[in-house]
Amino acid sequence: MVASPALDLVVLFENEAWQQPLFDVLDQREISYEKYDLKSAAFGGHDLPKARLYFNQASPSAYVRGRLRVVPFTLALLKNLQIQGANVLNGIDVFSFELSKSAQIAKLNELGIDHPRSIIFNDAEALAARNDLSFPAMLKPEQGGSGARMNQLDSLDELRELLTKNPSLWDPDQLLLLQEYLPHDPNFGIVRMEFLGEELLYAMRVVTHGRYNLCPSEACHPVEAEEKGACAIPDPQEGDARPVEFHPYLDLPTEALEAGKQIIKSAKMDVAGIEYLETPDGRRVFYDINANSNLRKPIGEAFGFDPFERVAEFLEQKLQRIR
Repeated sequence: MVASPALDLVVLFENEAWQQPLFDVLDQREISYEKYDLKSAAFGGHDLPKARLYFNQASPSAYVRGRLRVVPFTLALLKNLQIQGANVLNGIDVFSFELSKSAQIAKLNELGIDHPRSIIFNDAEALAARNDLSFPAMLKPEQGGSGARMNQLDSLDELRELLTKNPSLWDPDQLLLLQEYLPHDPNFGIVRMEFLGEELLYAMRVVTHGRYNLCPSEACHPVEAEEKGACAIPDPQEGDARPVEFHPYLDLPTEALEAGKQIIKSAKMDVAGIEYLETPDGRRVFYDINANSNLRKPIGEAFGFDPFERVAEFLEQKLQRIR
């Protein structure tokens, strides 16, 4: 049994720059909470949960910031909290789901939602025997995050050469995906929907200019183009200096919204960001599901609210039910 907690809320995090806007709102609302920095932490197997609610904001991309131990520690901590009966938002099952692109593809396939054709492999030579390879294709890590380790390829030989020259692409979990390349209108971009529970917070269009790091946080992509972001992911498009653009998407198709809600409900996610794109031949393809959802304040304000205030309200509602 969980002892009477002394705190209302603990926020688990690894990148404080992403979480600071939420911390500011929690401070303003005088919510009893504690920051739990996953970069350097310890817990006892006998420790009882000390808060009514835990909010997991760990990111799969911690390893690209040199923090290789964050994900395994978070998995152990979340498992411990679950066994001891703690209330955790985006707990062990959801976090494990976020860490696995292959699991996300399986979920989309189960739900009948269009997704990229994908092959998961641990040896490039195992691909040679398959008759369903097609190029161009995207190489992605099983555990992704912030567009890291992504490459567009035109042949199996190019894949072999790339992995020989850069074996670190197998990191962090030694699994890769070869995924169908999906063209889309570069001027329209891709669509990202943010959810709190099964309700849409907002939708936005992201014009990528060929980039893969689409982290919405203003710490990564500042509102002012001349400001330099603090993201650790290198820019693969050296020839295109245009920054990633984020635009409110007021005309989100109903069918896209319903598909997003279906994913959230089936995966039992509490907070999520879901991305899709539309191909020239009319497909609407869902390709990324995120539990660590970095919100962008100017987008929320375009819809008439502060998104971090909405998250705080969501947390307060959860606390009221627990009490």
